[in-house]
Amino acid sequence: MSQIELFVDSVYKNASGNKQEMQELKAEMKSHLLEAVHELKIEGKSEQEAIEIAIERFGGEKEMRAVVSLLFKAQKIFAKRVLYIAFAFLLISLVASGLIWKAEVGNREENSAIAGSIYEFLDKHSLYTEESEKGLIALVRDAKQITNIRLYKTDDVKTETAEGSISYFNHNAKPFYQYEREKRPSSVMDFYYAHGDQWFIHLESKNLATLVGYLLTAGITIYAVLFTIWAIINAYHHRRLNVGWIIAFALMNVLGYLAYFLVGRRANHN
Repeated sequence: MSQIELFVDSVYKNASGNKQEMQELKAEMKSHLLEAVHELKIEGKSEQEAIEIAIERFGGEKEMRAVVSLLFKAQKIFAKRVLYIAFAFLLISLVASGLIWKAEVGNREENSAIAGSIYEFLDKHSLYTEESEKGLIALVRDAKQITNIRLYKTDDVKTETAEGSISYFNHNAKPFYQYEREKRPSSVMDFYYAHGDQWFIHLESKNLATLVGYLLTAGITIYAVLFTIWAIINAYHHRRLNVGWIIAFALMNVLGYLAYFLVGRRANHN
């Protein structure tokens, strides 16, 4: 049956993959071929005829070599794509979160600057004229993140506790002026600014920071799942997959795979 062994060796000659896996596949193919030869010999075929027919039924050397090569190539490509997609999700979520956080910091700085401009405006103008009201609205026209402005006199919101601490959070106080651009959105942050003993400003601003948490959670979760899948596929191809490594990949991610790699390298050296 040396002809069958030569055929099997020729099929896997140019295949690039895990050696142990290839040996197991070669043994399985050889077993199927020998079984087919045995059945053909029972039917009355000579050994040579049985071998040739069995090989032909299996697909022939060229066809099988192409199939095996494509199989190992497809496995490698799939695993690589899973890994690339995992890192892509992680990178995109980190970059997007960074950009959103930068925009949020810019909004907060702008809110503080607008509060300062409102203080200056209140010191110079009365809000009981239509022209003055238009001037105030103009200060926040381009700040699309601001949804609501409430202006108070400091004495109306300032309270002092028995211990002597001062608070400006009197929710029963009524503003002497309010500008509402839109109804309070689901994600909003309150900013409070006190100006001496005269004015107290309450700004409602859209809060982009909540998106950062959602993006990071989604991106890191997808990355962790895909990386775990890639690590499991890799360990399976090397015939080293077990429950322990699956748990290590799932819980420790890169550190788990690093431990898997170091253990494998030590085993190869021994």
